[in-house]
Amino acid sequence: MSLQAITYLVVGLSFALYIGIAIWSRAGSTKEFYVAGGGVHPVLNGMATGADWMSAASFISMAGLIGFMGYGGALFLMGWTGGYVLLAMLLAPYLRKFGKYTVPDFFKARYYSDTATIVAVICLLAASTTYIIGQMTGVGVAFSRFLGVSNTMGVFIGMAIVFMYAVFGGMKGITYTQVAQYCVLILAYTIPAIFISLHLTGNPIPQLGLGSSFVGSDMSMLAKLDQVVMDLGFAKYTTQIPGTKLNMFVYTVSLMLGTAGLPHVIIRFFTVPKVKDARMSAGWALVFIAILYTTAPSVAAMARLNLHATINTAVKSDGNVFAEEASIKYSTRPAWMERWEVTGLLKFNDKNGDGRIQYYNDKSANKDFLAKAEAAGWKGNELTVNRDIMVLANPEIARLPNWVIALVAAGGLAAALSTAAGLLLAISSAVSHDLLRNMFMKDMSEKGELMAGRIAMAAAIVGAGYLGLNPPDFAAGTVAIAFGLAASSIFPALMMGIFSKTMNRQGAIAGMLAGLGITMFYVFAHTGILYIKGTEYYHLFGGKDFFFGIHPNAFGAIGALVNFIVALAVRSFTEPVPDHIAQMVEDVRVPRGSGDAVADH
Repeated sequence: MSLQAITYLVVGLSFALYIGIAIWSRAGSTKEFYVAGGGVHPVLNGMATGADWMSAASFISMAGLIGFMGYGGALFLMGWTGGYVLLAMLLAPYLRKFGKYTVPDFFKARYYSDTATIVAVICLLAASTTYIIGQMTGVGVAFSRFLGVSNTMGVFIGMAIVFMYAVFGGMKGITYTQVAQYCVLILAYTIPAIFISLHLTGNPIPQLGLGSSFVGSDMSMLAKLDQVVMDLGFAKYTTQIPGTKLNMFVYTVSLMLGTAGLPHVIIRFFTVPKVKDARMSAGWALVFIAILYTTAPSVAAMARLNLHATINTAVKSDGNVFAEEASIKYSTRPAWMERWEVTGLLKFNDKNGDGRIQYYNDKSANKDFLAKAEAAGWKGNELTVNRDIMVLANPEIARLPNWVIALVAAGGLAAALSTAAGLLLAISSAVSHDLLRNMFMKDMSEKGELMAGRIAMAAAIVGAGYLGLNPPDFAAGTVAIAFGLAASSIFPALMMGIFSKTMNRQGAIAGMLAGLGITMFYVFAHTGILYIKGTEYYHLFGGKDFFFGIHPNAFGAIGALVNFIVALAVRSFTEPVPDHIAQMVEDVRVPRGSGDAVADH
């Protein structure tokens, strides 16, 4: 059976499973639509949370970014997993005990204000919409390659699939679909890693293979990779960092705070029966997440090594990388390159007209290297590789069996679609439940609220699909911006709402607006207003990264700091919190049980 046929079969069966589960578990009430009835087992909820959280950015894009960023790419591992620990320890149990359906529900009760709810919804929509752009970008990458369609058509197909199981199933359908998606994505990620680790190091455990000796030499695999990338003019893999050390630190903190403030992950802890189950869910989710996150550095390093070894045959044998025969001929390039070229995510430009592919860093700081490249007749880097393709292309580059390649396709799509569904539910509940039912149309029936939620979700799918065709960055880069928006707006208000009895509504509202506003100002300066290309304005402030060299993807931590400062300052000059609110905060922190999640009508 051909690769295309196997891919259609595996992906088709996985989609049939997701849609079948959604039909079987279709939500019949608002409680089932928003919190899956509140009775999900902690282990299943942990698995669903893992799938909800490990998005296209984790599965498709993260290893690609680490592969090209080297050591500095560890900030994604530290930021995302560290943030989950913050969420599990500081937020999830208390929010579950609070017993509401949504994050804006919490803001309305804790900050005793409809205005606080509206601001919370705005913050939620800003973060969730940006996040879902990254998922649609990943969906487009996966579909375009494995279904042989354009990137645009891939996004449209993804929109249709998400619509079919998210709109009808609600949280109940999404939860059980995500359990299935986790199983698919984790198998798809680890099986190729085991094959490749065994091939390159002789060790079947990827986490150990990363530090093992490279097959046929006495060098460690990482030392070999350092040698390879430096021979081609790139920075040393094991010491490379993105920008300055300050930027790397702030980037990591931004991802941590953003993770802890993600509404679509927080809402998962409302689906379990008790506070104890919320804690257990968080623990199990960390276990399930760790399987992929400890494998990612190995996948990244091995994919980078295999890519260079494919394009320049001298790098593995320590030969002369500048020899003419070392660069492969374009006419005899591997089949995987031809397939990825169709998507537009892999591009070749023969700058010196020799019919061979020279893939190297033509902007290297190593003058001796550049002189040798020029002497060899190289006229510039000729291969453009989109970082989002590395994980999906990895088994093809390593020449693994077709069924493994097809499984990776299904895993990538499962990762993107599972998170997209969770985000869509967060957006839907914010519009239908928090705005319409609780504020503007309080006499709306439960049936009407369900319909409004599904309409809002459908509209969000269309909007996200459009933006997914014109993303501001790679999938993981776009998601990092979303985390920054959540870090600067939602996380500080949640923390102060739980742990400060004196934080009032004026302080919380001012803090959220200030944090979100300054972060969006900095992000839009680099990506364009509302991510529209051509409207960037960073040049007005002296150039990119004009604030102490901090990247826009990392600015969420600065926004969070502004949020805290403004909130505390405004609190000092406005009326104190009512006594019953202060008592409610005290009661939420007492380690005793909670009742069911309830709607705030």
